[in-house]
Amino acid sequence: MASGGGYGDPNQKIDYVFKVVLIGDSAVGKSQVLARFARNEFSLDSKATIGVEFQTRTLVIEHKSVKAQIWDTAGQERYRAVTSAYYRGAVGAMLVYDISKRQTFDHIPRWLEELRGHADKNIVIILIGNKSDLENQRAVSTEDAKEFAQKEGLFFLETSALEATNVEAAFLTVLNEIFSIVNKKNLVATENQGNDNPATLAGKKIVVPGPAQEIPAKNMCCRS
Repeated sequence: MASGGGYGDPNQKIDYVFKVVLIGDSAVGKSQVLARFARNEFSLDSKATIGVEFQTRTLVIEHKSVKAQIWDTAGQERYRAVTSAYYRGAVGAMLVYDISKRQTFDHIPRWLEELRGHADKNIVIILIGNKSDLENQRAVSTEDAKEFAQKEGLFFLETSALEATNVEAAFLTVLNEIFSIVNKKNLVATENQGNDNPATLAGKKIVVPGPAQEIPAKNMCCRS
């Protein structure tokens, strides 16, 4: 598992860089979720994101230094032209909707389709119901979202960037899963290289296992 908060030592040796993309409609709080994770900040007068920006945070997972490079984009249609470059090289994705705005959840299948059309097939995806602090304005039930996530093989959590609820857990779920996939891939490659009879490996493909098709057992939802 990933350890502690640490916001990165500039002189630290980096073992892995994982690119993770944030997608979803405008105003669901993607930039706020990112600011909470990358800098532990929240701004009440957040401006709409223009184009694409990214922030990084370095953490330690199983004694390895991992730099999470989190990309944030405007949800507006007019920025869709950046799509292929935005998804290129991404190993994780956070699909964000606002629990108080049903329409943002109804658009999730379209975002997922776009993601799957442009990203690597083994990308680790988590569905995030943000703004869980607006429980009294809830328009999307936890059950609906959980059911959709299970059907599509996504991780799922509800978060509040405002209250810092589950934001860390959501990112760590994705980063730990990516790390375990990369580690399995390296393990298979190492075992194959160590084989005394290289001829038996001729033409064999190393298959990277896809993300675990399960939802984290803990922190299923934001509210206790």
